[in-house]
Amino acid sequence: MPKKIPGMLYIFVSFVPWIIYWVFCGGSPCLGIIIPLVLSLVLVVFGLSKHDLNIMDATSLLYFCVAVMGTFVFDMAIFVENRGFLGYFVLFVMSVISVIVGQPYTLQCAKKDYPKVYWRDRLFLRINEIITVFWSAIFVANSITYLLLSGYSATTISIANIIVGMAFSILFPLKAPSFFVLRRIRKYDWRISIDLKRPREENEYDVIIVGSGVGGLTCGALLAKRGYRVLVLEQHYQVGGYCSSFRRDGFVFNTGVEDVSGLWERGPLTYLLRELGLKKEDLFVRNSVRYIFNGKAIDIPNNLDDLVDMLSKMFPNEEANIRAFFDDAKKAYEECYMEAEKYGTPLPAELIAKILGAKELREYPLKHPHFYEWMNMTFEEKLSEYFEDEDLKKFFYALLGYVGTRPEKTIASGALVACISYYLHGGYFPRGGAQRFADSLKNTIMRYGGTILVRHKVDEIIVDDGRVRGVRVGDKIFKAPIVVANANAKTIFLDLIDRRHLDKKFVKYIEGLKMSPSVFMVFLGVDMDLSDYPTLIKNLDEDYEIVINSNADPSLAPEGKASITILTGANYDDFPERGTKEYLEKKQNMARTLIAKAEKIIPNLSKHIIIQDAATPKTLERYTSMPRGAIYSFDQSIGTKRPYFKTPIKGLYLASASTFPGGGVEAVVIAGIICANDITEWKTIA
Repeated sequence: MPKKIPGMLYIFVSFVPWIIYWVFCGGSPCLGIIIPLVLSLVLVVFGLSKHDLNIMDATSLLYFCVAVMGTFVFDMAIFVENRGFLGYFVLFVMSVISVIVGQPYTLQCAKKDYPKVYWRDRLFLRINEIITVFWSAIFVANSITYLLLSGYSATTISIANIIVGMAFSILFPLKAPSFFVLRRIRKYDWRISIDLKRPREENEYDVIIVGSGVGGLTCGALLAKRGYRVLVLEQHYQVGGYCSSFRRDGFVFNTGVEDVSGLWERGPLTYLLRELGLKKEDLFVRNSVRYIFNGKAIDIPNNLDDLVDMLSKMFPNEEANIRAFFDDAKKAYEECYMEAEKYGTPLPAELIAKILGAKELREYPLKHPHFYEWMNMTFEEKLSEYFEDEDLKKFFYALLGYVGTRPEKTIASGALVACISYYLHGGYFPRGGAQRFADSLKNTIMRYGGTILVRHKVDEIIVDDGRVRGVRVGDKIFKAPIVVANANAKTIFLDLIDRRHLDKKFVKYIEGLKMSPSVFMVFLGVDMDLSDYPTLIKNLDEDYEIVINSNADPSLAPEGKASITILTGANYDDFPERGTKEYLEKKQNMARTLIAKAEKIIPNLSKHIIIQDAATPKTLERYTSMPRGAIYSFDQSIGTKRPYFKTPIKGLYLASASTFPGGGVEAVVIAGIICANDITEWKTIA
């Protein structure tokens, strides 16, 4: 815990010239003005020598220079007779100006107490702005006091105000981080207690989950195992959402999942599998990866040390920086998952404050110094901190497709977890196809007594008196005090809930959320043996990716043949209305273009195609109900604030890519774990 004495001592020392001025000036103007001038000069010189000039010391020197000139050169009495009013008014002006220019004068004092990891934090600056404004109020109050009163009364009141200011400066930083964080979620701070032994009516459940993506299935599996009566409702004929597969004449294709993180020792998927009694080796296999980079094929080592050696040979002038970067990244990544040892996942600031307490939130930067630095930089800034070679930066930008954002718009901590983590701990392909992982979660729910109904599209989430009561599917009503929404938040709040139950400001916020990018995919079954290729081939030069599914798991294609998916980014608005001639032509032309590109890497590919299909953003929208076929739900750029996982409707949760931490299998598993833990009041793992 940072000590506060040095900063307060810093403030007190800066006040000393003023104290001497106010106390001694009445009896001896010479001593009362000259001594403060000399002391102010000493403080300014000392500050300049340390490259740490205090704005208050500079203001003091300027004021006492003017006071000396006015008193002893122009024989003015105002600086003696009105010293209380003038002094405090000048300090008031100084503090206001410091806030206006974005450098509140208490910030320098605070930096004496807190390490550099805090200094870039916006909340740290905001807290000091508030403290400086508070001091501004004290200065102006004391100025008015001396204008209206005199003698002992004015002195007593001014001293009392100063004591209040110092107390506020000490106590407010201790409480402010938690206050500001929890204030954002105060309206969502509800709790629903479930009596697991209570008899239930027909079609009555403890928890209803709308949608069966991985986030919903994760939440449902954990709750079912913990004794809750769970119902999962899915509009499609199978569960999984984006984590699903389909079969064509013996070839199996995933609908989006090909590289899964979070399976290291402290990873959220590792925690989930362990909790559910599932085995990692049964469900996932380590990916092999190749980059096409500046016209060269580069096989990415599975070992971090080998990767560092490879990059050092490619960029010899950056060798020391490469090693330093990965050392920083490894420390930051491990700090991010410190709470996962106890809670299964990293926690957002709101839950750190609520579950772990104000002290843990305040000390988070101290305990997570490397990760906190990443949290307060863009990915572009972090790479520029270490590297000058633009090609090396481009190499590290390779996996930003997993975030869907530009380097300058990507928070570095997000890139660390979603991209750099693959270099640290590798990525995994779902063995047997993505559907097998989704089905393993489905089977767990059913094994513990839960119910899953496919082809059951929820038409309404029933709300009464500000709390959820259940859902309607056609003319069927399913009751539950808790509903977990595993669909996109726009769908939930704009289509499934009567708007009269929602605040207009909240609805406007949901409407304004920008969707993430989408993707175009070509699925190919080929009569070729491609086992000499890696599973993933990422062409950084032409911005597309080849996934040879059957190289991760040979069962995904008939013997001697291969299952391939080719992906590239796509814009929803570039595609005409589904079913039209223009739409089909656009789809076919894009497929031909992608196949031609892939043929540069896999010669004669087009001559061996026996199965072909494709999916556009509008295909994804149709099958998953995800608006605009967005692959990560909402845009993940800096500045986008995802909805909190607890909503304004009491009993309604979000467990999907719509909420913290965002898109991707690991991310939605985190969302599902957090939701399940909150429903069970964090008792099972606390």
